[in-house]
Amino acid sequence: MVKFAHLADVHLGGWRQGPMQDLNFQSFQFAINKCIERKVNFILIAGDLFDSAYPPIEILKETFSEFRKLKEAKIPVFIIAGSHDYSVSGKSFLDVLEKGGFCKNVFDAKITEEEILLNPTIHEGIALYGYPGKKSGLEVGDISKIKLNESPGMMKILMLHTTLDKVRGVLPIECVNSELLPSADYYAFGHIHVDFRYKNMVYPGPIFPNNFQELETLENGTFYIIDTSEDNPFERIEIKIKEVESLDIIVKNARSATDEIIEELKNRKLTDKIVLLRISGELENQKPTDINFQKIEDFVMESGAYFVLRNTHDLRTKDFELDYSIENKEDLEEEIVKKYSSENPSRFNDSINELINILSIEKQEGETVDSFNQRLLEESKRLLKFE
Repeated sequence: MVKFAHLADVHLGGWRQGPMQDLNFQSFQFAINKCIERKVNFILIAGDLFDSAYPPIEILKETFSEFRKLKEAKIPVFIIAGSHDYSVSGKSFLDVLEKGGFCKNVFDAKITEEEILLNPTIHEGIALYGYPGKKSGLEVGDISKIKLNESPGMMKILMLHTTLDKVRGVLPIECVNSELLPSADYYAFGHIHVDFRYKNMVYPGPIFPNNFQELETLENGTFYIIDTSEDNPFERIEIKIKEVESLDIIVKNARSATDEIIEELKNRKLTDKIVLLRISGELENQKPTDINFQKIEDFVMESGAYFVLRNTHDLRTKDFELDYSIENKEDLEEEIVKKYSSENPSRFNDSINELINILSIEKQEGETVDSFNQRLLEESKRLLKFE
């Protein structure tokens, strides 16, 4: 008999907003404390402990502190890399955690063109196997070639960070055929942010929702404790740190929308909640910036909310037709620029074509989003002669 915890998709460092990053870490702390309280034999983390292979130093310091608690409680942790904290070079801060004696990466394989033979990590008569997630689902083809180096008489656990066919639904992404997986007693999955179980194949869900939409649908994080001594060994643990208050508002008039949204908020109890504002609609002869979002957010925070997030992805200005007569349809872009420049005189008009070229550059392989954005900004500032 064995009792273990199955976590996945912690994504430490994933939130840019400080208060949300704090909640993410508090959810991880809750899971760690619950594992210690329940005296589990070991913990599985099935990928994406971190949101990147190189998380910020503050995130690392706090994470090491939690792993130290587990080490003092004599609870071993077994991990695999996920699609976010996986590194092609094989070097990431997961290695630092392992070198420090805080966890064990169970990925150990002999790889040939025909097959990937996974070797087990043995712990108290249990054989743990694992294969990491990769960027863009590149692990899916590899997993079809996986075989397990046998460990007779032992309970087998296979850890994978990928998309299983049973959980994919209508998503247009590659997936692993569950019928072709090697035989195991428990499959510890990560990657898809849902709480899902099919027989002995489990996705525990994320430790904390990782974006606006996940906060709407999930509200909080989850993980599992598996106790083989129980008739139903699968126990879902909910991590509820803060309540979520969601508002979905359709607006037509930007100038009256501010007061309308605040009036709706007055009818809600916002104290210590994460407030989600989803604002949509089609504005005629107005811009989304005509809505005073700062006033709305100030009202929410003054009402005692923990934090407020807004989503205006579906808030649009009504399309209007450009009354342009294009003489040369082969050079549409240049004609539009000329027409615009003649109607909107500016010292920047001479830079339009070069600015278009700058904004068309692509992110280089291995370049982070922040570095790419900074490069775009620097090039644009240089062109426009901004300090």
